[in-house]
Amino acid sequence: MNNNATVFVVDDDSAMRNSLKWLIETVGMRVEIFASAEEFIKSYYPGRAGCLLLDVRMPGMSGLELQEYFVKQNIRIPVIIITGHGDVPMSVRAMKAGAVDFIEKPFNDEQLLESIRSALDIDQDQRSIQAERAEIAARLAQLTPREHEVMEMVTNGKANKEIASALGVSAKTVEAHRARVMEKMEASSLAGLVKMVIAANLYSDH
Repeated sequence: MNNNATVFVVDDDSAMRNSLKWLIETVGMRVEIFASAEEFIKSYYPGRAGCLLLDVRMPGMSGLELQEYFVKQNIRIPVIIITGHGDVPMSVRAMKAGAVDFIEKPFNDEQLLESIRSALDIDQDQRSIQAERAEIAARLAQLTPREHEVMEMVTNGKANKEIASALGVSAKTVEAHRARVMEKMEASSLAGLVKMVIAANLYSDH
């Protein structure tokens, strides 16, 4: 779990906000509290590590609307929905929009803390994947167009002779390109290079 992570609590009920703040701080986690979705949007900037604890029914923008707003903005922060008026359609809507959990008041303190820990772990995992993909993208950017071609063919299982024939160059030239690809991509094996290419494709899709 990331020690710099913050649990953002958004609830219009001041007693509930303060109670949640106290509970979460007792286990050594950072907490920031907000009285409305609008207040939270004004102060939050994408990229902050943490998770979001959201009340469903609030004046103005509801918890589910805030969650859906983040999905549209492509802001990936794990969300835990808390409500005193839980019903099945609301739960389904929250889960479809990507909520990590849906907890009804009154809730068990330990259950809530466990859910928060899971959400923070998810956030950390997402960050690690994004950082890895960004690193691979930076390495790919160093390749020349010809090196890109060679890399594509190599990772598709083509032998040096086949690549040489397809590109109209000598096998030695292909070997040289291949060596530069491995060096620039910092790949120690062909399997490692294939894994990076798969990760790069995922990176370009998001």
